[in-house]
Amino acid sequence: MASIRLENIVKRYGAFTGVKHMSLDIADEEFLVLLGPSGCGKTTTMRMIAGLEEPTEGQIIIGDEVVNEIDARDRDVAMVFQGYALYPNMSIYENIRFPLRMRKIARDKHDALIRQAADMVELGDYLDRKPGALSGGQRQRAALARAVVRQPQVFLMDEPLSNLDAKLRASMRVQIKHMQRQLKVTTVYVTHDQIEAMTLADRIVIMNGGAIQQVGTPDEIYTDPANTFVAGFIGSPPMNLIEGTAAAGRFTAPGVSAPCPAHLSGAITLGVRPEDCRVSGDELTGTVYGVEPTGDVTYLTVAFGERQMEVKAARDFRADIDTPIGIGFDADRLYYFDETGNRIREVA
Repeated sequence: MASIRLENIVKRYGAFTGVKHMSLDIADEEFLVLLGPSGCGKTTTMRMIAGLEEPTEGQIIIGDEVVNEIDARDRDVAMVFQGYALYPNMSIYENIRFPLRMRKIARDKHDALIRQAADMVELGDYLDRKPGALSGGQRQRAALARAVVRQPQVFLMDEPLSNLDAKLRASMRVQIKHMQRQLKVTTVYVTHDQIEAMTLADRIVIMNGGAIQQVGTPDEIYTDPANTFVAGFIGSPPMNLIEGTAAAGRFTAPGVSAPCPAHLSGAITLGVRPEDCRVSGDELTGTVYGVEPTGDVTYLTVAFGERQMEVKAARDFRADIDTPIGIGFDADRLYYFDETGNRIREVA
């Protein structure tokens, strides 16, 4: 298979810069997820890797070859899109076969390759049907099989699960990860869904405004966010971010008083994840704004001052709206960010 290297990639559209000086190494067989909000540059980056967009500056290297001047069809990458892009007049068998015909693979090899790919996504019994006769999940699996059958160096997947309902997305995530591990193909996956990113990725690249905010494993991104953007983007619910002031080893804000490193002073932002809060304590005082039981956990929204924060409470926690409440923080799991939003890591 192949590694991918992006060297100082820039993509401009007139005066607008969609991707800003992006450098990234993607290891052979790695499952890398580009994650970020709409318009952050993640799909543009993927399209440049595929050859569907040309970088304004920089180099794209697949394996040992600079591919900037190589047409998309000659880059030996396979793409799976949000839309299934299946030919409605062809059977699933012929849809999967199409890339083999385009790449002029010997016809006597087609049937075995098609059935192997179909079996990998559990579509072996549906090969004679047309796309209109399949469910959304089955059509997406057919699109995956069509990508798999080519045995490419690289898989590129652009929000392939966005059109599926929650239950199908969960099952398809498992199937995609299992398939990628079987095939050992370098995979770049684009999504705005942080659950997909956390469950699928070997590493996540978080993007915003065309620039990389952080690169790391799912655990690193979650437990060690580089800035307030990453902290507030990852997590369900995301990290609570409270602006306030540090002085003499205490962080204070309206309704909040919590410990902080003694060397911090002035305006900072305190970060605390919902699961690192407890329903008892005096770090935060407020009122119950909302209670959402989900079966295994209760999500509690607490209003304090003019703000709100999210707390993961015990599954059996219940309280009336507007009830006064005190919230405690796990002092070992607090995060601090400076006025620019960057993480404060070092103790002076």
